[in-house]
Amino acid sequence: MSLTSPTIILTIFFSLIASTIRPLYKHNLNNIKYTLMLTFMASMIPLNNLLNNNNELTMTLLPLITTPTENINITITLDTLSLTFIPVALFITWSITEFSIWYMSPDPNIGKFIKYLIIFLITMMVIITANNMYQLFIGWEGVGIMSFLLIGWWGARSDANTAALQAIIYNRIGDIGLILTTVWLITFSSVNMQELLIQYEVASLIPTLGLMAAAMGKSAQFGLHPWLPTAMEGPTPVSALLHSSTMVVAGVFLLIRLYPIISNNHTMKMMCLIIGATTTLFAAAAAITQHDIKKIIALSTTSQLGLMMTMLGLDQPLLAFLHMTMHSFFKALLFLCSGSFIHSLNNEQDLRMMGNLLKTAPMTSSFTIIASLSLMGMPFLSGFYSKDAIIETMTNSYTNLWALLITLIATTLSASYSMQIILLILTGPSHTNINLYKETKNIVSPLTRLTLTSILIGSITKLSTLQTSPMTTMPKTVKLMALIMTVLGVTLSKDLKQMTPSLHPQNPQTLSLFFNQLAFFNIPHRTMTMNMLKSSQQISTELMDLWALENYGPQGLSKTLTQLILLSTQQKNMIKNYMTTFTLTLFISITIAPA
Repeated sequence: MSLTSPTIILTIFFSLIASTIRPLYKHNLNNIKYTLMLTFMASMIPLNNLLNNNNELTMTLLPLITTPTENINITITLDTLSLTFIPVALFITWSITEFSIWYMSPDPNIGKFIKYLIIFLITMMVIITANNMYQLFIGWEGVGIMSFLLIGWWGARSDANTAALQAIIYNRIGDIGLILTTVWLITFSSVNMQELLIQYEVASLIPTLGLMAAAMGKSAQFGLHPWLPTAMEGPTPVSALLHSSTMVVAGVFLLIRLYPIISNNHTMKMMCLIIGATTTLFAAAAAITQHDIKKIIALSTTSQLGLMMTMLGLDQPLLAFLHMTMHSFFKALLFLCSGSFIHSLNNEQDLRMMGNLLKTAPMTSSFTIIASLSLMGMPFLSGFYSKDAIIETMTNSYTNLWALLITLIATTLSASYSMQIILLILTGPSHTNINLYKETKNIVSPLTRLTLTSILIGSITKLSTLQTSPMTTMPKTVKLMALIMTVLGVTLSKDLKQMTPSLHPQNPQTLSLFFNQLAFFNIPHRTMTMNMLKSSQQISTELMDLWALENYGPQGLSKTLTQLILLSTQQKNMIKNYMTTFTLTLFISITIAPA
């Protein structure tokens, strides 16, 4: 790899930082768009060098802090992972920023909003290029802070504030794991990536569990997932950036980057497999019961992140990285299309209130169909190349049948809700007022770019790696399993759409409510909080008032005085006993006395 690569990467960093320093006004917003476009084009040069000779390069500055055991310095690593994902992040942020200029135009603080998006990108790039745990931790916390600020952008809405707090609190739970791992590495190993990965054979369970907890929090795996659908309270461009190339993929990226630590730990890989498969099925089942378009797309992100985690459990980190890259393009496209529809429907997000938008917004509708088909894994779209490979790997692995079965069911469900989005938005009667809809250049340009990448990036990746098609050595049913499940999901969704209007209204079933309320959401947010409040109330009233205050207050005082009285006098205050004894004695004496 030539020395031009680090120079270009540093230039990209400094260009982005400079664009956040200078003031932004409505008349010079396009400058940011052009900056991102140029930085994306520049980032393709190191990627081109990487394809020609697959070398890794590390750039280290002089130590900032020198200690007896560790030198803390800024180091940047340029390898396959970082040089591949930097152009992806830049390309998607460029498209989302251009869309945001139109979408957020009524907002008085639009310049500040665009700056926040760029800082979000910079912090994600810090994670991607970090070569030590300190640097990675700075980027890690940076994306958390920026997500908090952007999700709660409309701070006048209480739901937005709650969602922002929820995101930061859930991520702090995961961050405990990353801090634990970092402390362990400082004590027993090294925080430098190269030194750390050389020693991976003797890795303990403690740092690997910490990494798992960090990834579960950031990538919203089952148990720490409720913040992700709730984060939809933020503006749609934020959702698009959050779910495609920043924040949520950081957790999976961390595990891919430090995968050699996990690779020899079978307990850790089994945990990845079980958590990933559970997340995939759960999120897909929850998406089926939702009606908010943004929440459905958010839950589909959780489902796809579960697939990536499953691949890590099956010892396929590069396949997980491939799916992460492919997923970024069509997920950003899906969110931007949904934002375009929401904007034109007076901020209506309920799928049941939409309809007949195929004629009103033909280009956006076409883009939505392509993005949804790519998410389903339709052949020769970008999602197919990674999703089909994941299902094939799983069917051919020696994993347990349970993980394979629930992943196949999740594939069917993901095809079902993707088809549901297409049918409910684009066909049927409209139930809401539509604004005068003009598909302007600011909408169409970024959507067109993302659509082209969603169609072509899979094929380009396959060609660029110079793969030769191997001979098929598995049964046709196994080879076509992903496609069979997808077609089944589409058929089920179509039948459901035709059957639903003729059905009478019914009370929701327990299972439907369970997934509709995001299942685990009720436990930390309702059950635990109510039990805690009740327990607190009982402790403060029953334990404090009825026991402590009674024993050490009036009753305790009276008991103390009674003991003192008994000590100071022969009178025992037992008047009933005295009267009974006196009466009995008198009765007996009268009875036996001589007449």
